[in-house]
Amino acid sequence: MTTEITLQQASLTLKDKEVLQPLDISLRSGELTVLVGPNGAGKSTLLKLISGDHEPNSGRVIFDNQDLKNWRVEDLARRRAVMAQSSEIAFPFTVLEVVRMGVSLQATSLREAGEQAMQALAQVDMSHYADRRFQELSGGEQQRVQLARTMSQVRTPCMEDRANFLLLDEPISNLDIRHQIEMLQLVKDYTLQGGGCLAVLHDLNIASMFADRLLVLQNGKIVGDGSPNETLTNDLISQIFGIQLQVNRPPSCPIPYILPQTFFDASVHPPIANSA
Repeated sequence: MTTEITLQQASLTLKDKEVLQPLDISLRSGELTVLVGPNGAGKSTLLKLISGDHEPNSGRVIFDNQDLKNWRVEDLARRRAVMAQSSEIAFPFTVLEVVRMGVSLQATSLREAGEQAMQALAQVDMSHYADRRFQELSGGEQQRVQLARTMSQVRTPCMEDRANFLLLDEPISNLDIRHQIEMLQLVKDYTLQGGGCLAVLHDLNIASMFADRLLVLQNGKIVGDGSPNETLTNDLISQIFGIQLQVNRPPSCPIPYILPQTFFDASVHPPIANSA
């Protein structure tokens, strides 16, 4: 059975400015949906609307056939987990304690919570840092710990034919290329097992590799919706980012990719001569 998060003519106004125009979107379980768009387009705001952090000024947000505003907070926390763009932790918690905050919703004992937290840390290659203070980690390491915490909160993609959802705001922004790919593969596996995911990403090439569906947002409005092949076009990239880039499609691979070098004019910026 497919579980959906649905926006029905949902709009949002903040400080007398309409930041999200009326939107009709359905996020489906079993899919990794990636939200892309320029800075200031409203991506993080849309994720907050979908998660319930913001209430729409008009329209509705529906999760699993129930209006989001009618969900009890504790029930919603067991069905969808949110990873914010940045998470400040003021107290000197250890890495294990941070992840255990998410696990505690599902575990029946402290021992079980600790075991599940260690399993989650192993998934993000951070189990050897379990006893370290969270504040002692690098930005990328903290991000991997937060992803482990988020996924632990809804560790089972499906429960009794009902899917759970991950809502991730720039989950790989501080990671090196290896960990970007590994973390998104974890998320992709989650959706392959029946869970749903909406992730905000800036790297169009990484998004193209992993997304089942791309939502393209500009000025609070969806201007593209479909597979990477359907949405990543020269015209759309030019429209939303204001830059002429070439979208390439190698014959041996169906995934489109974009090279920023196609914008570079060597006659204007000649290569620097080697002084050696």
